[in-house]
Amino acid sequence: MKTRIGLIQLAAEESPAQNLAKTIPFIEEAADKGAKIIGLQEMFTTRYFCIRQDVKNFDLAEPIPAGTSTRTLCDVAKRLGVVIVAPLFEARGNEVYHNTAAIIDADGSYLGKYRKMHIPQDPGFEEKFYFTPGDLGFRAWQTAYGKIGVCICWDQWFPESARLTAMAGAQIIFYPTAIGWLPEEKPTLGEAQHCAWETVQRGHAVANGCFVAATNRVGVEGDTEFWGQSFVANPYGEIIARASADREEILIADCDLDQQREFRRIWPFMRDRRIDAYGDLGKRLVD
Repeated sequence: MKTRIGLIQLAAEESPAQNLAKTIPFIEEAADKGAKIIGLQEMFTTRYFCIRQDVKNFDLAEPIPAGTSTRTLCDVAKRLGVVIVAPLFEARGNEVYHNTAAIIDADGSYLGKYRKMHIPQDPGFEEKFYFTPGDLGFRAWQTAYGKIGVCICWDQWFPESARLTAMAGAQIIFYPTAIGWLPEEKPTLGEAQHCAWETVQRGHAVANGCFVAATNRVGVEGDTEFWGQSFVANPYGEIIARASADREEILIADCDLDQQREFRRIWPFMRDRRIDAYGDLGKRLVD
């Protein structure tokens, strides 16, 4: 079975309403191109406000699934017959907030949510100020067009995230992302940073025998130049589709789920895991 996916790479507008209105025509176009599972970028309804700490930004959050964005996209998914991975800034209640993705099936039903587990704290990426770490674990959802998992941005760097998502049965892991260069780093480290970001995710595809689909944003927000280059890698780690570094676009890729199953049979990493020897992974360090 082949599943066509579409990744929507955009520059963000000022308000959630603007971003929602801007994104829907891209979803419609992706569906017109045959995409059955459509992945949006991290916190697609907002600019990357984590550049600085400002309590006013909490007003950008909305509940999931009761909020406007989730309800609207459920209607869009049902009308188009597509699955949507919709990353949002979640207002949980009692001033607790999460960086979250809502998963919507092709009949418009809300399947559940993934809350970002690993929260970074770097210059220009002040996420610990805004987000409570996720508490729902690593999951996978059976959709109309395959079983998918979702991890978010900083989760990309942790092999445990990909492994546990694959163990839950994910055939495709979506990584909604907001990552870019700072001007003082780009001349000397920019190429290396991008190489590391792409390579580690290609490794997750190989190690877990699944497709990996990373959606990034483009444009400059504050001092950060988001580097785009959304991509899809197959279970061999090969890039089968890659977007540009600086343009808004829809990236289309066909994921052969029969190939994915065959890969796991030929390279049975799940079978050969030494689960009896991994106890120390629950420790911070091994002395």
